[in-house]
Order: sequence, then structure tokens, then C-alpha cells
Amino acid sequence: MKLVSFTDFKQINKHEKIFPFFILALGICFYFPFLGNTHLFDWDEINFAESAREMLLTGNYSQVQIDFKPFWEKPPLFFWLQAGSMHLFGVNEFAARFPNAVVGCITLLVLYFLGKSQKNATFGLIWALIYLGSFTPHLYFKSGIIDPTFNLFIFLGIYCIYKVVEIGKNVPNFSIKKYAAFSGFFIGLAVLTKGPVAGLICGLTVFFYWVFFAKFKSILKFRSILIFGIFAFAIASLWFVNELINNGIWFLKEFLVYQISLFSTPVAGHGQPFYYHFVVVLFGCFPMSVLAFPALFKRSDIFGNWMKITFWVVMILFSITTTKIVHYSSMGYFPLSYIAATFLFDWSENKIIWPKWLKILLISIGLIISFLLFLVPYFGKNVSLIAPFIKDNFTLKNLEANVQWNGAEVLIGLFYFVIILIITLIFTRNKTKLKNYKLLFISILTISTATTIMLFGAFVVPKIEQYSQGVAIEFYESKKGHDVYIEVLGFRSYAHLFYFQKQPNQNPKSRKIDWLMNGKVDKPVFFVSKVGRESAYKNNPNLKVLYQKNGFVFLTRK
Repeated sequence: MKLVSFTDFKQINKHEKIFPFFILALGICFYFPFLGNTHLFDWDEINFAESAREMLLTGNYSQVQIDFKPFWEKPPLFFWLQAGSMHLFGVNEFAARFPNAVVGCITLLVLYFLGKSQKNATFGLIWALIYLGSFTPHLYFKSGIIDPTFNLFIFLGIYCIYKVVEIGKNVPNFSIKKYAAFSGFFIGLAVLTKGPVAGLICGLTVFFYWVFFAKFKSILKFRSILIFGIFAFAIASLWFVNELINNGIWFLKEFLVYQISLFSTPVAGHGQPFYYHFVVVLFGCFPMSVLAFPALFKRSDIFGNWMKITFWVVMILFSITTTKIVHYSSMGYFPLSYIAATFLFDWSENKIIWPKWLKILLISIGLIISFLLFLVPYFGKNVSLIAPFIKDNFTLKNLEANVQWNGAEVLIGLFYFVIILIITLIFTRNKTKLKNYKLLFISILTISTATTIMLFGAFVVPKIEQYSQGVAIEFYESKKGHDVYIEVLGFRSYAHLFYFQKQPNQNPKSRKIDWLMNGKVDKPVFFVSKVGRESAYKNNPNLKVLYQKNGFVFLTRK
């Protein structure tokens, strides 16, 4: 098959049978390489991987644990996936991140097939490409956090609800029941993945669609709502009811209290201003965030209206909560990608022109991101240039780490900006009406972004990790397999549990920091603290500082 068949827009739909294989190949090429190249990051990545590791060790798959104690913050579905992966690949970084890489490939195929059903195969291809080639949506599929899997289930649940509402008048009752059941099934899986906020997002989306687009007219029959509820409850009950029967009300009570606390109080220092998630999405979701602007406030097709409602529900809901963490707004990536794909598709079809302001915005945001990609390795190689501006002593000590930079890492950022600048100036001229020309622009933009992310993750992120936590993880790994206790002092971490690979059935007294510091211990004890947290240990005569390195303090019992 000649290469022109991929770029000739007039012929491209004739070859749509290869699109799923092409998209799957892109997912495999970009999501799986270098998964185990970097240690897991504290907190979330290590937290979740540790819970999965403890499932394997204890054989207790019904109750999520951390440090072999009940962990009521999350339901177990994602940990089941990670535990299964660890059973295949061992307890390591690759295994912890493998489930999301698989989900990433599934997500691209889902977007393609849904896009094909909404418009045509070319639109599906564009939708999958823009999701693959945007920064945070791409990065999350190379991580070990819950949200990519959670978001896919919510998105599918909302899509099926949309089908129930919009096809209700024109199809047999069986189809309506089928979509209602699938919607409940996917929302049930989402609840089983991260909790009841999945039902809240879906419910608010339906409610505001009913208010703003249906104008308070009935959109769902009671029968559909009942079927949805039965399936959602049945799937979620696989864990919730089991916990209620086996462990009583207290576990579910603690779980619900924690979920409510996320909305009412800043958790773990994650209090941010109202506009936080809007800034995160603008820069983190580049280029889809910029490409969605022209269509975000204009009239859409019916599914586009559903996507806009979903986007604003997510952004406003998590902006008014007091706990603001980057990935809380990640469910907004799905509707945002649809809106961006709609603009690109209409532009490629010559239905709209490319606004001049959008060209300026794309280059400007691209310049900022490229500059940041350049600065990280540049300052890594020239730490003395930024040290005078850093006031936090722990961060200053982190920068003392002996990290080997070869200087070529700065080329990643330079490469990306050159690509953005050239293709934007060349391909977005409104004089050309060639559709294959525009599709080539979309392909280069998204695949070059994905390539930039992969290169940065392979050659820069491991070096960043050496500054932030490398020396501590090296210490934990050095004690793996030794009959000792290890604990942290003055800060919160899960790294010592996962990388020391703490075992169950230890002395119950070892759960108490005071006993480890002052009690009659039965084996050697080691502590890790941080510079600036001296109050956690300096007045204790039983502790001896072994050494300090890169901002971490390593101690033992005398």
C-alpha cells in the first residue's frame, strides 16, 4: 500500500479497516515503553502499588490495606488490576503502571469507534490522535494512579445515558434497556474503582442537560432509571455489600466520611485557588485545550452538548471543592478532546476557517511549554543558577544530588517548539482547502507531542526523580530482605513500605512510633526524616544520625 493512501483524505475512508490497528499500534508504541524506567512517585503511585502488593502478600482481596491496616479511601477494583499485573510481572514499577497502559490502548479504540459512530472514521481517527497527543491525558496512561481507569468508566456511563435519552423515541425498547443497563454497569465499575463521586458526576451531567437543553422536559423514563440503578448497585455491591456483611458498618462509615472530607476540607495540603483546575487543563492538556477554544462556546451537535455539560460539571465541581489535586479534573479530558476533535474535523472539512488568534495562542502556549521542557534539564545541569532563588532548605539539599546530565536533554524542548512553530505557520493558512494537507498537520502535531512526552519521560523524568526521592528509595531498597524495622519521621510517605517491601505479621508494637523510638525493640530500627523536620527526632537521646544526604536524614536506634 502506498504511503499516499494514508495522507490522501479522499481515499482515507476506503482504508478505515486499518484504522483500529493503526491506533492500537500507536498506543502500544507510546504507552508501554519505559514504564519501569523510573521509581514510582510518592504519594499516589506508591500508595496504590503498595495496596496491591499487600493484597498479594495477605491474600485479602476484599479489603484494601496500607501498611497492613484498613485503607478506606478507595474501593478495590484498580488494586485488583494492579495485583493481577504484579502476579504476572512481579512487584515492580512496570507491573504497577501496566494496567493504565492497557486502559490507554482501550481508550484510544473506544474514542475511535464512538467517533466513527457519531460522524465517520476520519473523525474517530482525529479524536483518538488528539487524545494520544496531549500532555496530561497521555502521561496518565504511563502512570500508576487510579484516574485513567476511573474516567473511562464514567465516560462510557455518560455516553450510554446519552444514547438512552437521544434514541429513546426511535428504537425498540430493548435497545433503550440495553443502554440503560450498560450505563449502570459502567458507573458501577467507576464506583468500584474510586467511589461514589462517579455517580455524582454522571447525575449532575444528566441534571444540567435536563435544565439547559431539555428545558425541564422529561428525558428519562422511570424504567430506564430503574434499570440503571439496578445494574449500578449490583456492580458496586460486589464490594460494598460484601464489606458491610463481613466487616460491619464502621468501614463503610469511614469510607464515606473520607469522601465527604475531600469536598469540605483541604486534604494533605492540597488547598488551591478556585481557578487552579482551569490553569492545569489549559497548560496540561495542550494542544487539545487550545484547539477546543473555537468550539467550546459555539453551538454543537447533540453529543457535543452532552460533552460540554460534562466538561463544565467536572471543572466547576472540583473547583468549588476545598481539596484540589491535579488529577481531580482529569475526567474533563474526555469531553475536552471531543470538542477539540470537532473543531479539527470541521476545519479539515472546510466548514470553518482557522482563526488567526488561535494560531497565535497555539504558538504562545507551545512556546511556554517548550521553554519549561528546556529549562528543567538546563537548570538540572546548572543548579547553581537557581539555588540563590530557592528558600526551602530541603529543596536546596535535594539539588545536591549527583545527577549526570549530558546536556542533550535540552534538545527535547527545542525540538518540540520548532515543530509547533513550523507546522502551525505552514499548515494553518486559510488559503489552502486541501483536506489531506490538514489531516497531515493533525497527525504531525499529535504524534510529535506524544514523541516529546516519551523522550522527556525516558531521559529527563528519571533524573528529576533522583533529586526528589532517589536517595531515600535507595536506602529502603538496601534494607529489603533484612530483619529490621523502617519508619519515616516528620513527613508522610509510602515509599518505605513498597521499596523496603515490608512484610505482614510483625510485632504489633512496631506500629507505634513511640515504641520504635523509645521501647525495648526486638530488632534493629531505622528512621528516615528530612532536613527541616529536626523536631521529630533531635531531642530523643535514643536516636543516632547515621548520615544526611540530598535533604534526607537517616537515623537508627542507639
